[in-house]
Amino acid sequence: MDWKVFSLTFGMLFLAELGDKTQLAVVTMACRTKAPWSVFVGGSVAIVLVTLLGSFVGGYITNYVPVKYLSIAAGLLFWVFGVMILYQSLRSSTD
Repeated sequence: MDWKVFSLTFGMLFLAELGDKTQLAVVTMACRTKAPWSVFVGGSVAIVLVTLLGSFVGGYITNYVPVKYLSIAAGLLFWVFGVMILYQSLRSSTD
């Protein structure tokens, strides 16, 4: 195992997820259900599977598409989603 990559990945994702919608959803579910261990296990399994899927799909795609183009596509997708969310937010605030 490459411990440098492990540490970098862990640190980046740990900081990125603090206050993220996933964490807020978990907090909300734990409050509503009053079953924090069930929420923890369910959330953990979901995150593990999503990360596993992303890791293997990302490894597979890089065999066919250069990382440079994947980075550009990811940046554009984040931008598009951000604009869509902003548009929906502004539209719903005027209603």
